[in-house]
Amino acid sequence: MLAYAADWLNILTRWFHLIVGIGWIGTSFFFIALDVSFRKDETSPSDLYGTAWLVHGGGFYHVDKYQVAPAKLPDRLKWYKWDAYLTFVSGVVLMGVQYWLNARAYMIDPKVLPLEPWQAVALSAAMLAVGWFTYDAICRSPLGHMTLPLAGVVFTLIVGAAFVFTHVFSGRGAFLHIGAFVGTIMAANVFRVIIPNQRKMVEQLVAGETPNGELGRLAKQRSVHNTYLTLPVLLMMVSNHYPILSNHPQSWLVAALILVVGGPLRHFIVRHEAGDHLGKILWAPAIAALGLVAALVMTAPKTVTISGAAVSDAEVLSLTAKHCIMCHALKPTHEGFTEAPKGVTLGSLDDLVRFAPLIKAQAIDTDAMPLGNETGFTDEDRATLARWLAAH
Repeated sequence: MLAYAADWLNILTRWFHLIVGIGWIGTSFFFIALDVSFRKDETSPSDLYGTAWLVHGGGFYHVDKYQVAPAKLPDRLKWYKWDAYLTFVSGVVLMGVQYWLNARAYMIDPKVLPLEPWQAVALSAAMLAVGWFTYDAICRSPLGHMTLPLAGVVFTLIVGAAFVFTHVFSGRGAFLHIGAFVGTIMAANVFRVIIPNQRKMVEQLVAGETPNGELGRLAKQRSVHNTYLTLPVLLMMVSNHYPILSNHPQSWLVAALILVVGGPLRHFIVRHEAGDHLGKILWAPAIAALGLVAALVMTAPKTVTISGAAVSDAEVLSLTAKHCIMCHALKPTHEGFTEAPKGVTLGSLDDLVRFAPLIKAQAIDTDAMPLGNETGFTDEDRATLARWLAAH
């Protein structure tokens, strides 16, 4: 019953997380595109940063942006914050339901680091918090005024965190935590910098003071960081479906390449929306393409010579009975599952032949299965399974 309730909580939380996440990302993309579309001419008032004309859904929109703020606070002011807050909160709940409650299966790999579930959960929460405070301190340092050096240091921070995660958690758990590490930074940017700075500017307006333009600059900086991190974090958060990413022996380098691909792609989109000449920004997709090629080469399946004695049907069924069907059965006995994941059942020879490509990807090409290697599936066991599959 507990597993059934956890499944529904997982489904509903994941659905909610996707909905509010789409809202947050959509708002972020829209405002970045809007911001780079503002233009100013000789007729524009001096207090305006620029004006933009938009058309959508059969209507025309005229939008002004102020250099800092209007002289008087308008009666109605729309704030954009709850999508970001709810994305983070639902993400934490989802992390708890999917990973913290099943830490032994999803986060711990004794071959990487033997941990107790409470230790894995404590490390998870602590490392995400440390990531934000480190990033925030870097942005508030003198580096915060130097765009390219700051970008390089933040890139190094994320890759360094990826290296640590892959040496603490299982492949699946580590890659998800890299995404959560970046997502935490993005959400905290909204909660700790962007909204508070905007609120201070509003308070200054209400008090009849001239709003501090530096507050706006800092909020804009964090907003730009968020939009550049969006494409990488989206792929990292769905990586648990792709063991070629999460269970690569050097998956932290794969994470670095995802940043190399996603960041420049987002830069190209932003600058194209700003109207930059293609000749000035084609370097960005070129770098992204190089990063993608490097990732494809790095994750390409290795050619393995399968040799050794023939494996009997009884022997392979004995292997699957010990290591697989606790989860992959019509009625799983594993406490974390009420039905076979992805509908993959492995209780018969026909099942093994039917799902052979998935078995090869999850248990032979990578060590993604069994989850957390709870059953102690050895390299020799994997070789035995590989020989049987190759013969069938």
